[in-house]
Amino acid sequence: MKKFTLAIHGGSGTILKNDMTPDQEHLHLEALENGLRAGYAVLETGGSALAAVEAAIVALEDNIVFNAGRGAVFTKNGTQEMDAAIMDGATLKAGAIASVRNIRNPVKLALEVMQKSNHVFLSGEGAGEFARKQNIETEKDEYFFSQFRYDQWLSIRDSDNYALDHSNKNIEELTIDKKMGTVGAVACDQYNNIAAATSTGGMTNKQFGRIGDSPLIGIGTYANNKTCAISCTGHGEPFILAVAAYDVSCLMEYKGLSLEEAMRTVVKDKLVKSGGEGGMIGVDAEGNASLIFNTEGMYRGVKSSNGSNKVAIYKED
Repeated sequence: MKKFTLAIHGGSGTILKNDMTPDQEHLHLEALENGLRAGYAVLETGGSALAAVEAAIVALEDNIVFNAGRGAVFTKNGTQEMDAAIMDGATLKAGAIASVRNIRNPVKLALEVMQKSNHVFLSGEGAGEFARKQNIETEKDEYFFSQFRYDQWLSIRDSDNYALDHSNKNIEELTIDKKMGTVGAVACDQYNNIAAATSTGGMTNKQFGRIGDSPLIGIGTYANNKTCAISCTGHGEPFILAVAAYDVSCLMEYKGLSLEEAMRTVVKDKLVKSGGEGGMIGVDAEGNASLIFNTEGMYRGVKSSNGSNKVAIYKED
């Protein structure tokens, strides 16, 4: 049997152990374990990498601790606008959505875009109309409401400041919780096919219809059987300018770097030089996985048929 592997993330940033209560730590580790179980169960029973990343992301979107799906943060207008993308490394087909509202699982809508539309990327009202035609499950605003997230938004809604995942940069003299995050998954199945998916609620207090790196193919999400499957997390703008996910693939394809070497070059060198705070997870078609970040922590987990099974939060883990 070929080696199969799943890796997930729940965001990266200034995540310090002394900022976390034991209950918060437990909730995040449990959420990561649930995501790993959901995706790995698909791989273990012979399912595809594409189905595995979808299952893992759905489990993470359904958990309010992460900034995706149910836990999406509030925009400048006091609503949730969600982005997601998914890509199949075997076919190089992808689907992405941005600025959607009331969609319970944005990753499912992204998959529908990939499989049942003639497009790659839909946004806003058009994506919502497509979701209705595909009978994608929706929820009322109350489903996405979190008092904690609401209080975060109230503290900055009358300013032009915004809150990044796991970081208080760009927040002037404000204390914003740093323990929420974009979610992602990458997988290699028993047939050496790979896939990637990413889902996010973006930035607290974001405005102007801002879209980050997560739903952009080749930037926050990318998969190609020849090289790697990548899902990114962090400050989206530098990742966009770096074409981060595809850059890893290019380094592997054209320079012959290994998955870990290519990811380390992008995350620890290129992104650092441009002020890009964050990280990424990746797998290759041999089932090798790498989880690399340049911040104080990244919610992450990996499980493989070779026996590896770990969830972690901090840099020292």
